[in-house]
Amino acid sequence: MAQYTRLEVAQAMKETGMIPLFFNSDIELSKKVLKACYDGGARLLEFTARGDFAHEVFGELTKYAIKELPGMIMGVGSVTDAAAASLYMALGANFIVTPVLREDIAIACNRKKVLWSPGCGSLTEIARAEELGCEIVKLFPGDLYGPKFVKGIKGPQPWTSIMPTGGVAPTEENLKGWFDAGVTCVGMGSQLISKEILVNKDYAKLEQDVKAALEIIKSVRK
Repeated sequence: MAQYTRLEVAQAMKETGMIPLFFNSDIELSKKVLKACYDGGARLLEFTARGDFAHEVFGELTKYAIKELPGMIMGVGSVTDAAAASLYMALGANFIVTPVLREDIAIACNRKKVLWSPGCGSLTEIARAEELGCEIVKLFPGDLYGPKFVKGIKGPQPWTSIMPTGGVAPTEENLKGWFDAGVTCVGMGSQLISKEILVNKDYAKLEQDVKAALEIIKSVRK
């Protein structure tokens, strides 16, 4: 069961401006990555459930976060159907992120007042997601659309909250482009939690990189 309401999760997304994205089948490694992100200042993490037995890893991570990392909001990404969404909510997911817009997932999440963020690629999809109660829409893949797309959407729909994922880098130039266009927050995966960091188990570097990215976001926000 979720520890945070969807409004609390949406507020945390807006305040921090960034959600690290990560998946690994190794539970102990995943705990260290989670703690490094937490120590760097991140207060949300999207566990991208893309591997076998991912739910078992997520369940252990959520227990760890509740016990050891106060204020850390755990969510799950790459969810493709309502059954999976329900499973992860039963394991404590506080938000559900999907690569596409699916109304069955919206219904399952809304029933339990859990924030869901669907991947959208058109104004029509975004409008439909909002009609279904979506607080923050995921723009995916972000690098195919870019900041100009966000700016175009915000023109006729200034109330729309957008989170690009894919093509977001922890650099001032990249982040300034997105936030100047009007995004609410960004999702960052391998550009932040790189294969090199995981191979070398360089959690100190990850902590510093998360901290640096959050500082850049704070500085470029208007």
